[in-house]
Parts: sequence; C-alpha cells; structure tokens
Amino acid sequence: MDSQDIIQHFAEQTHPDELEQFDRASIKELIEQHDTPFMVLDLEEVDYQYKSLQAALPNVKLFYAIKSLAHPQLIKRLKSLGSYFDLATIGEVELVESLGVKGEQCIHTHPIKKDKEIQRALDFGCTRFVVDNEEEVKKFYKYAGQVELIIRVSFRSQQAVVDLSRKFGCTLEELPVLVSMAQENGVTVSGLSFHVGSQSLSPMTQVNAIRSSIAAMKVMNHVNWKFLDIGGSFPVHYQEAVLPIVDFCAPLNEALAELPAGIEVFAEPGRFISGPSMIEVVSIVGKAKRGARTWYYLDDGVYGGFSGQIYDHAQYPIVPLKPIDPTGEFFPSVLAGPTCDSIDVVAEDIELPDMKVGDILIGKQMGAYTIASATEFNFYPKPKVVVVEDIFDPETDALK
Repeated sequence: MDSQDIIQHFAEQTHPDELEQFDRASIKELIEQHDTPFMVLDLEEVDYQYKSLQAALPNVKLFYAIKSLAHPQLIKRLKSLGSYFDLATIGEVELVESLGVKGEQCIHTHPIKKDKEIQRALDFGCTRFVVDNEEEVKKFYKYAGQVELIIRVSFRSQQAVVDLSRKFGCTLEELPVLVSMAQENGVTVSGLSFHVGSQSLSPMTQVNAIRSSIAAMKVMNHVNWKFLDIGGSFPVHYQEAVLPIVDFCAPLNEALAELPAGIEVFAEPGRFISGPSMIEVVSIVGKAKRGARTWYYLDDGVYGGFSGQIYDHAQYPIVPLKPIDPTGEFFPSVLAGPTCDSIDVVAEDIELPDMKVGDILIGKQMGAYTIASATEFNFYPKPKVVVVEDIFDPETDALK
C-alpha cells in the first residue's frame, strides 16, 4: 500500500464482529508448536501501523517509544523502515545500540536523569535531552557544547486514558526561566516538547498544546528553535472504537502548519505501533461454578501478559478460538488468572458460551505495556513471544 491507500483504508475502517475474525487454522498451527500461554508478534502489522501513522503525519519524524514493547525483532523492523527511537534509560540505550541503531537517530526523553545516564547516552552519540525543571538544567552545565536541550511543558488532558503531564513538565510561565538558566551557562536550548497523555480519545488537547508551544517560541524569538516534539497519544481500538488515525491527525497537521519555517517536528508513538501488533494465546486450565457465574481459570493473568489492565488501564478484547454460534446461548462468566492472588482477574463480567478445560482464548491488541510490565509472581514465567510475519490482515484489521 502507498500512503494514499493507507489513508483511504483508515477513512473507511470498521471493526467487524470480534467472533468472526479468526483464521483458526493459523492459530492452531502455532498452538501445536508452542505451549500456552504465548504472545504472537506480527512484524507485518508493525510495518502497517508505522506506515499508517507516517502517512497520517507526513511531515513528522517518528521516534518509537521503546518502553511500550522493547522486543529486538520489532526494533530491527522499525529500524529497517527508517524509524527513529525515543529512549529513557541506560538499558534502552544499550538495547538499540546492540541492534545497530545510531545515537543521532535517538532522543533521550526522560526528564529526570542520573549523571551516569547522561554520560552513557552521550557515549552512545545521543545528544538531544529532555528537561523540565531547574535541577535538571543544572545537570547539563558541565556538558555545555555537547548537548541540545528540549524543554518539556505540561499540558494536562482529561481525555487521555493515561495522564503523562501530571508527573512531568514545566508550566509555560516557568519556561523562560529554564531557557535563561541554560543559555547563561552556555547550554543550548533547541526545542520544546509535551506529552498530553497516552491513548488520547481526542486530538484537541494536543492541538492546543501545539499552538501554545508555537506561541511560546515566537515570544522567545532569541532562541534558535529547531525542534517541536508533540509526544505520543495516538489511540488504538480496544473494547471501544476510536478515531481513525487520519481523522485524529488531521487537526494536528493543521496546527503544525502554523510552525515557523525550519522547525522539525517529532512524535513519540509507542502504543499505536506496538499495541495492534501482538495477540496472546491462553488456555482454560480450570472451571468452577460460583453463584450465578462460571469462573474460568486461565494460564496467564494480570501478573503476566494482561498486566496492562492494571498499569495501563487497558481492557483487551478477549474471544474464544473455537467457532461460536452468535445466536447460541451465552452465560455470565469470569476469566481469572492462574496466581493465588484474588486480584488476578482478567474479565469480571463477560458473556461466554459454555467453555471446557483446554479451550483456547485469544487476547487482542496486546502489544503495548503488557509483556513490558509482566512479572513472574508465584514463579509463573512470563509468556514467551513468538515472532511471525503474517498473522494479521491489514486490509480488514483482523486475524488471518
């Protein structure tokens, strides 16, 4: 698909009945080769998501947020597509370095850093760092002439599922002080950044943040502004529909058109690229009738691959693998994880047909902030990741 084809696909995108989206034979082949639970990472879906976002934001450099899913095969695929990378820790620096990524292809976006983290990033060749307060600016005095600072501004959004401006970001009123501190000590300030929140359900806070940032740049015209980083926020479809990406990005492009000439625009997509690229395959290992509901016990739960339900506030679509008659009888059910902790419940109120021990369920949209935050509580191992090329069909947004 070229850019126009991708845009047309998203403009016409619908979400068909989740129970009708499987080529069950493909999944069964994987189950024959791998014990459940396991995740399936589809690299062709990584391609599709990346190209879709790039088509929707044609004048923006995409820096993939490593933290959402740091699988080496995903990073290598994105590198081959020309992606840049958003780093926040020494571990992430060392991961991308081991995969052949260069420091100049990266930005270091964690606003709070130890000195050894700054040094390690500089050794790698990454020279662009985000700061958001006076103490952080001071840490860069001794690196004057070696670094460019991007100052993060806080723009709170009530329309984002995960608020990322509560913990980080200065106010617009504090911005001139930080710029002056840096410049008076020979440290270059080159850009502004913000992140209105992850899984944003509306682009308008981001639009307002773009326009406010542009206004601040124009007021502080003594700064040689080179970059504006608009963060992440690009939503994916979980249980409820979200705006198609071209519709979400259209007002962003309109606001970005007001930027002065010569300023590069960055974005930090994580979820949008990684989320749809992975499913989880789990088995029912136990079944009990408790009151009016049937409890099904799975071999993975919220301490494992479903951890994003706690840490990321996501509710993943979960469907049986076996063919289901949509006109048949469904029953109030609970899906519970395998650990001994009663908090380990994946779905509290879900309607399911009568299922048996050994039946397979599929969790969809499970790439972002799932395996990244999984634990080995009770010594249950994290689900392994199986890498494939063609489980998903981008033409229908469905499993093949």
